Parts: sequence; C-alpha cells; structure tokens
Amino acid sequence: MLFCGIDLHSNNCVVIVSDEADKVLYSRRLANDLVTICAALEPYRPELSGVVVESTYNWYWLVDGLIEAGHVLHLANTTAIKQYDGLKHRGDESDARHLAHLLRLGLLPEGHIMPKSSRAVRDLARKRMQLVDMRTANILSIETCMAQQTGSYLTCREIKLLTEMDIDSMPVGPVEASGMKANLAIIRALQAQ
Repeated sequence: MLFCGIDLHSNNCVVIVSDEADKVLYSRRLANDLVTICAALEPYRPELSGVVVESTYNWYWLVDGLIEAGHVLHLANTTAIKQYDGLKHRGDESDARHLAHLLRLGLLPEGHIMPKSSRAVRDLARKRMQLVDMRTANILSIETCMAQQTGSYLTCREIKLLTEMDIDSMPVGPVEASGMKANLAIIRALQAQ
C-alpha cells in the first residue's frame, strides 16, 4: 500500500508518495495544475490507498479534481494536527510526508469534504459572519473614539442611528470626526450587504 500527502500552497504544492515503512517513493514540488498532479500520481494509482490534502483556503479545486479522477481523498484538519500546533517543522516536504504518515497510521484528523452543491450556501453564511464582524469592529471603533474623546458612551443602537451631522455636533476634533464618519460609512455599506 502507498500513501500520498499533498502540502498545498497558493500556486504550487508538494506531493509525496510513501510506502508502508514511510519510505518516500516520490517527492516533487508541482504547479497547481490538476493534469500535472494527476499525471504524477498515475504510476502509483494501483497501490495508492488514499491522498491527503491540507484543508487550506484553496482546496476545492484539487480535492474535487482528484475525486473526479478516481482517487480516495482525505481532507486534513491541520489545526488538529500536532505538527501544525505552533511552529512547523522542516518545511513543505516534511509537512506532506507527515500527512501521508498520519494517513498510514490511521491517525489523520479529518475535515469534512462538503459536497460541491452545498458549498455556496456555507460560503455565503461565512461571508455574512465576516461582514457582521467587520461591522462590529467599526461600531466598536466609534464607541472607543467617543469614550477616549468625551468620556461618554453610545450604545450600538445609537451608533447605528448616527448621521454625519450628529458627528459634526459632537465635542471631538476634526480628525476624530473624520474617522468616525469613515466608520459610519463602512457600517452603512456593511449593513446594506
């Protein structure tokens, strides 16, 4: 049996194929090109028990492509792997080798490979959370400015109802008012989204 680990990056990946004794049979840095990666794995396909890909921001294309090419895929939950806790070890090849090793041992913490048909809804929900977080950061920025400059406090609801004229009438300097107006404009744009 053979095991494959892929350390995925933005424009390239390191592909390792190792055997049951963790001996590396193949190790290459390849461009992020599905045809190239599939061609590299093809000689090992008959004995390849699985391919592990890191759960990075850009895994969809690679996992989907390898599944469509007939490979058994595993998505590594990198936050649950001890090697990824804090400092990484020696480099990309070591990381790919470690993924293959964990697969061989049956110790790979896996992430869920969401079906393609459901990803758009999940990603949209994540986008909404991101926008809510950004809006909250801008609300807190106005709260902080008011507390620093005037010692007073505005509630979240009061901030959402502010106008630029309200800010102009506040006892803050022109630079602070400018910053608060920028926050207010961003809050409105985020709220619209």
